[in-house]
Amino acid sequence: MSVTDSELTRRRLLGGTGIAAGGLLAGCLGGPSAGDSNGSAGGGPANGTDGTNDTGDEGDGSYTVTLSPVGDVEFDAVPESVMAYSPHYADMAVAFGHGASVNSLGFTDGYGETAAYFYDALDGVSFEVDGLTQLFNEGMDKEVYYELDSDVHLMDPCWAMTFDAWSEADVEDVRRDVGPWFGNRYSRQHSEPPEGCRDGYEYYSLWELCGKVADVFRERERFEALSAMHDDLIGTIESALPPEDERPTVGQVAFYDERFSPYRINGPGFGRAHTAPLGARDVFADSDRTYAENYEASYDFEGMLEYDPDVVLHHFAITPFYEFDSILETVRDHPVGSQLSAVENDRFYASGTAFQGPIVNLFQLEMTAKQLYPDLFGEWPGYEDGDSYPEVPEDERLFDRDELATVVRGE
Repeated sequence: MSVTDSELTRRRLLGGTGIAAGGLLAGCLGGPSAGDSNGSAGGGPANGTDGTNDTGDEGDGSYTVTLSPVGDVEFDAVPESVMAYSPHYADMAVAFGHGASVNSLGFTDGYGETAAYFYDALDGVSFEVDGLTQLFNEGMDKEVYYELDSDVHLMDPCWAMTFDAWSEADVEDVRRDVGPWFGNRYSRQHSEPPEGCRDGYEYYSLWELCGKVADVFRERERFEALSAMHDDLIGTIESALPPEDERPTVGQVAFYDERFSPYRINGPGFGRAHTAPLGARDVFADSDRTYAENYEASYDFEGMLEYDPDVVLHHFAITPFYEFDSILETVRDHPVGSQLSAVENDRFYASGTAFQGPIVNLFQLEMTAKQLYPDLFGEWPGYEDGDSYPEVPEDERLFDRDELATVVRGE
């Protein structure tokens, strides 16, 4: 994938399901603004163009949801066919009772296995990927979008234009001929969007973004129940944290080809929604080699030993894109890697995914809390490739599985 050279023009592009309503990139190019990115955990109500809330759980007729960079997007009915490239949007659809509407994913098998890792712990909650269309196959074919004929595309149009052979015109064609775009990719780590999208681009927290998608499905009540569970979990964690100087030093990395690529654990961005609330000390806080700043930068074993964090979290290791058992064996058998404190003390952990919706976020907060503070929240049972989320003793669970499953099932 590479960013196209064409720069977005400053004309206003219409958005909506066959209805003129705001702009495709209006949120960052001078059209209607999302306007509430500093609001409540849920992002507040999704306001229509007249400033009124028209996204309740009940009622017929059209309604409008506002998101940067797409501006005001009007829907004439709840979407029944939904394209979701990234897994966090699929997780949102499942959480709000609309998982069956998802027709595609960027990588079906990998994303499906990641979802199953968590969903297996919930009675009556699943996400079937058999039959879904894989969107990425050595590139992303625009014709697939026409074949899917989706009511909404849960994907950032600014990010879509970074794929080879995609231009602003292609993005606009899909919006006009098929259905609107509705996504915000660069809130992952508050990185800079492509040229032409930068003016006015707004960033959202994970739960603000979840609230926006819930309003697309008109599932505000279900969202508020999940958001309350999240707030309770955050309160439980924060009330127990020790003073900052007593917290562990943590290095979050991805290990590949004998190199460690560092990721930040603190700061804004939905990709850190499972690490930042834990308030640990980021061993790479002052490094200029983290993934957000320099995609090519990394450390060898000697460089990693210089930082020597108390805990190592291997980013994305619970996904099938990494073989964590093999990685751990390689690091343990290396003459320098074996000297890492996290290896010597069995604190080199398989960590979660940055692409998390409401369900995955609750599990990953619990998982990370146990990995960083076992004396406070109970020992993490461990991870093995191919397993589901491990069984946690009921008195050591940080949230109620039955309550979560009940909300997701809509009971």
